[in-house]
Amino acid sequence: MEAAIDLHRTIGPAATTVSEIAERAGVGRVAVYRHFPDELALARACSGLYFERHPLADPSPWRRITDPRERLRTALRETYAYHRANEPMITHVLADARDYPVMAPYHEQRRRAAEALLPGWRLRGHDRVGMRAALSLALSFDTWRVLARDHGLTDEEAAGLVVRLTRDCGHAGGGPAS
Repeated sequence: MEAAIDLHRTIGPAATTVSEIAERAGVGRVAVYRHFPDELALARACSGLYFERHPLADPSPWRRITDPRERLRTALRETYAYHRANEPMITHVLADARDYPVMAPYHEQRRRAAEALLPGWRLRGHDRVGMRAALSLALSFDTWRVLARDHGLTDEEAAGLVVRLTRDCGHAGGGPAS
């Protein structure tokens, strides 16, 4: 698994072969197949170990922050720090396996995080749906990458910009609740 994780992080899952995994691990291909009968079993084992070692941010503590803007800023700081620390792996895996079942925990975490950030905004109906979408976009690795890598913003600058943009979405329903 160590060899597979390293290859996924450096060249991506699509370019990783069982032969390369075996060579890097110092074993034969048969040994790899003995432990992982197919690509899905290997991907599940690797992603499980990776997420265990690099846990996603837990959105539960964010709910205790009463001001929605400060809650969002905190969530973005933690999320963007995670993106920065895990950028090589996330870049390759999202490019190669964005919609694979092994990525479900990653996508589910972003959905849970957006839900944790939604309270406090006085929004209903379509405005609430729009805010949920804006929050999901704000938390996305792709958003972080555009802001941090393409435009050179620090994580703090990126978070500040996204808070201002998201705040504008909240004005449709009167902004945050007092």
